[in-house]
Amino acid sequence: MLSISAVNSAEVKWHGVLDIRATQANTLESYIDGGYGKFNSHDGANISLAQAGGEFIVEWDTGISAHIVANAYSDKNDSTVGLTEAFLKYRALPNDAGYRWQTKMGIFYPEISLENNAFAWASRNTLNSSAINTWLGEEIRVLGGEVALTRLGKFNDNGFDITVAATAFVNNDPAGALLSWHGWTIGNRQTLWTESKAIPDFRARMPGYDLNEQAEKSDPFLELDDNWGFHLRSKIKVHNKGQITVGYYDNKATPYMVENGQYGWRTRFYHLGASWRLPEAFELTAQYLSGDTLMQSPARVDVVNNDFKSGFVALSKRIKKHRMTIRLEEFSITDNDLTVGDNNNEYGKSATLNYTYRFSKPLFLSVEYNWIDSNRAARMYTNQAIDLTERQWQLAARYFF
Repeated sequence: MLSISAVNSAEVKWHGVLDIRATQANTLESYIDGGYGKFNSHDGANISLAQAGGEFIVEWDTGISAHIVANAYSDKNDSTVGLTEAFLKYRALPNDAGYRWQTKMGIFYPEISLENNAFAWASRNTLNSSAINTWLGEEIRVLGGEVALTRLGKFNDNGFDITVAATAFVNNDPAGALLSWHGWTIGNRQTLWTESKAIPDFRARMPGYDLNEQAEKSDPFLELDDNWGFHLRSKIKVHNKGQITVGYYDNKATPYMVENGQYGWRTRFYHLGASWRLPEAFELTAQYLSGDTLMQSPARVDVVNNDFKSGFVALSKRIKKHRMTIRLEEFSITDNDLTVGDNNNEYGKSATLNYTYRFSKPLFLSVEYNWIDSNRAARMYTNQAIDLTERQWQLAARYFF
């Protein structure tokens, strides 16, 4: 971390991550490029800049801070750079009863992930995020404001803090399109604020079918109907032990709105999570997310109506400079509509094994194995196997500063 004391009682901080990887994958064309492959890496051997992320922070002694987060990615098919978050935050001092207010305004991630807690929303214990948090990084971002209230246990002779928070936002209307059309994925790629993402080929996008007017790429952070979405969450943080979280997200999008080939998707879900320190330097992390998404024609006929869910359990063990992590997960999408040529049904399981060595204070060397076994009906539209097992090895050098 770089820190500079500035005038007017402000402190400027700069920190980030540089992640360079060599990958060997047995997969299809990546979902990043509009394929049905479930990794953001490509088939075969590849070397990539998996992430160059930076956070620029200005903090004032009034409790106000400004945050700008940018990320860059580069591989043999694509190079991109841009903003992922930009917000103002105010954190008040606690009152005599131990209650503290915090507010946030701007572009930011809803506080859901228990994995992506390193700089620039990088995953700390694994190279690739879980399916849940890969999706959050791809399609869920809010432009709005959050108000949070925390009751601090140390003021009340308790060993835990309790936080409740509410967020209102005015974007994210197409969220759910990418999840529906390429399914759950495993990766580390975050969608930049102004970035659009490719949609796979399937029959319903052909002339004469229901989705012929859909744009070739989805813009997940658009506002189409001026409705306010919301996210509610609560957290119990047990001192020196861990935390338990619960929340509910609803973008309140009008599902029959369409503008320049971008449709509104009414997407809502609840999420549960826990991270806990166990004896012998073990860490247990688990998350579960379940919801639904609806997109209709302008005549208000269901075109895409899906239920989705995913969950994972991860166990991590640190021994001095060494850390080993295993993550097991399950995911599914249930297609409830009758649209011809757009079967979104999916079921799959995934396993991740990671070993990381802390070479120096900022430099981490990692090797990771990812395995995904899935059944996705939509792969038949591109003459690919409906039942498919994908595997990849990754070797990474990550430098945090």
